[in-house]
Amino acid sequence: MLKRYDILVAGEINPDLIVSDPSLTIRFGQHEAMVDSMSLVVGSSSAIFACGAARLGLKVGFIGIAGDDVFGRFMLEVLRQHGIDVAPVIVDSKLRTGASVILSRGEDRAILTFAGAIGALEADQVTDELLLQTRHLHVASYFLQAQLRRGLPLLFQRAHARSVTTSLDPNWDPSETWGGFDEVLPVTDVFLPNRNEALAIAGATDLDVAFARLCRPNAVVAIKLGALGAKAQGRGEVAEAAAVPVRVVDTVGAGDSFDAGFVYGYLKGWRLADCLRLACVCGSLSTEAAGGTQGQPELQRALERLERN
Repeated sequence: MLKRYDILVAGEINPDLIVSDPSLTIRFGQHEAMVDSMSLVVGSSSAIFACGAARLGLKVGFIGIAGDDVFGRFMLEVLRQHGIDVAPVIVDSKLRTGASVILSRGEDRAILTFAGAIGALEADQVTDELLLQTRHLHVASYFLQAQLRRGLPLLFQRAHARSVTTSLDPNWDPSETWGGFDEVLPVTDVFLPNRNEALAIAGATDLDVAFARLCRPNAVVAIKLGALGAKAQGRGEVAEAAAVPVRVVDTVGAGDSFDAGFVYGYLKGWRLADCLRLACVCGSLSTEAAGGTQGQPELQRALERLERN
């Protein structure tokens, strides 16, 4: 049966205000500093992933909760401009849309986040009707999405019961307790942590040990290693891929763009090594422009770069 979406993203909705300067220093005491640039852009791991997947040509739907405010309207309009169906988004006038201020030095950054509605989406709001319209369900910002996290194992089970595959990017745990994965990993088809997240979740100091503890039968774990590329294991395959040499402007959203490239290959039935190589291309190219989405490649550009590496 033809599906409305290739990917349904269940996630947080918030813009990023990015303040960029390679020598950025913050001083209190009413000190004013001049910076190279400041821009309001698509934020949230989930939304950046959705934009990256749509840029690659996938049909993407989005469900989340936004406030009826300037930030919420900005996010929904920009997502529409990227070709993402935001009809499932719930607009709640009683809530305020979350937002992040990102202080970027290029390859390093600090983030200040107002949670707002970020954690408000509940698992049962991702209805069976929505699941029947998609091939794949992606969730990111596991620890920030407090309400969704509680029901995520059951949501992924419902997805599997409707022949929908699942992927999860945990992102960082602000509490650094790293709980809940014993329940959710067995129903996660593609797990997409970075190195620090993988080691923390696995309670390991070595990547091989982390892979052994995180891998599940018939599932794939792809671990992002930043400038060192990525490694992946699963379903009898092991793969490594290098990052693509680029002039880094901003690393915001690189991991989410990596995820979009990986899930694209996964849905196309590619070998693990090819999924990983495309993911590294998408993640690397995304750093060539400020913000999480401006540098995301279209499929043709990504494939051309893939051929050259």
